[in-house]
Amino acid sequence: MAGHNVRTHQVQGGCADASFVVLGFIANNVYFIDDGEGLIIVDPSCRPSDILSIVGDRKVDAIFCTHNHSDHVGCLAQIQKATGATVYASTIDAPLIEKGQKDPDGYYADPCKVDVRVNDGDTITVGKTTWKVMATPGHTKGSICFFLDAKNAPKKGKNLLVSGDTLFAGSIGRTDFAGGSMADMRKSLAKLQKLPDATIVLPGHNALTTIQAEQRRVFAYFL
Repeated sequence: MAGHNVRTHQVQGGCADASFVVLGFIANNVYFIDDGEGLIIVDPSCRPSDILSIVGDRKVDAIFCTHNHSDHVGCLAQIQKATGATVYASTIDAPLIEKGQKDPDGYYADPCKVDVRVNDGDTITVGKTTWKVMATPGHTKGSICFFLDAKNAPKKGKNLLVSGDTLFAGSIGRTDFAGGSMADMRKSLAKLQKLPDATIVLPGHNALTTIQAEQRRVFAYFL
C-alpha cells in the first residue's frame, strides 16, 4: 500500500486540525490542513501516491503553493489532476509553476495551471477557514505565507502561519538563489515579527516553531 512507510506528524494546538509528512531528499514538509469541510494540501513536493494515500477518501478543496521551487511543487500537477482541487499561488511565481521545471539537482515539476493568483493582503476562504496572504519575498520574488487567524477558523486554538521557505525554526530560507534577496528577506521577516507570539509556524522544512520562539532567535539576529 502506498504511503505505508510514511510517518504522519500531528500539529498540536492549532485552530485547525493539521498534520504533515516529510518527503524527498531535501526533507520537505507537506501539510494537510482540515478546513472544516475538506482538506488543504500545502506544497506537494513528490511521491504523489503517498500523498494521495494519506488523503484517502477525503475531499481536497485547495492546494496552497508558497513559492515556485520544484521541491515544493514537484507533484502539484499530479495531485491537482487526481483531486480537482483549486491551486493557489502568488501572481509573481505563478508563471514558472505553469511553465514547469527541470531541476539539475534532481527535482522536476510538470506544468500546472494556477487557478487563483494571489497578492499581498488578499483573503482566501476555503471551507470554514479564511486565510490572509502575506507577500514575503526574499527566498523567491513571489514567496508568500498564508496566515490563519483563530477567529476565522473551524475550532478553538492558536493561529497558524504557513511560512514556506521564509521562516524556519531558528533559521531563514536561502537568499542566494535566482530571485533571492536578503534585503527583501529582512523586510518580510519584519512583517512576520508583528504576528501574535503564540502563532504556530508551519515551515517548508525542519521542525515546527512559533513566532515567540523566533523573536529570540531569527528576528533578534536578522532585524
